[in-house]
Amino acid sequence: MSPLRVSSAGITAALLGSLLALPVLAQPKAAGGALVGPNGMTLYTFDKDTAGSGKSACNGGCAANWPPFMATDADKPAGDFTLVTRDDGKKQWAAKGWPLYYWAKDTKPGDKTGDGVGGAWKTAKP
Repeated sequence: MSPLRVSSAGITAALLGSLLALPVLAQPKAAGGALVGPNGMTLYTFDKDTAGSGKSACNGGCAANWPPFMATDADKPAGDFTLVTRDDGKKQWAAKGWPLYYWAKDTKPGDKTGDGVGGAWKTAKP
C-alpha cells in the first residue's frame, strides 16, 4: 500500500471550507419593534449602563437574570452595533453604545416581559 499524499493547498482548502461552514452568531436584528438576538428573543438595555463606555454594569447575579447577548471573538462591530468588554474579559453586543441583554423570564420569541422591570430595563429599539 502506498502512503497517502495530500498537498498543503488541499489541507488549507479543507480547513477553510470547515471554518466557513461554522455557524456565525448574527448581530441583533429588528423584529416587532424591538431588537432581537439570533434566537428571536427580545433584547433589553439597562439604565445603569453608560452608553458608549464600552463596559457593562450588569455582572454576577444581575447577569444571571439578564444574560448578556454575547459576541464571539470573530464578531466585528458594524453600523449601530458595537462590542463592549465585560468584567470577565468576554465580549458583549451593544446597540448605539448600550450593552444588550436577554431577560431570563422571557420564554418565547416576541415576549417582552422585561420591559420596565425595576424601572431600569427597557426593550432595545432598532
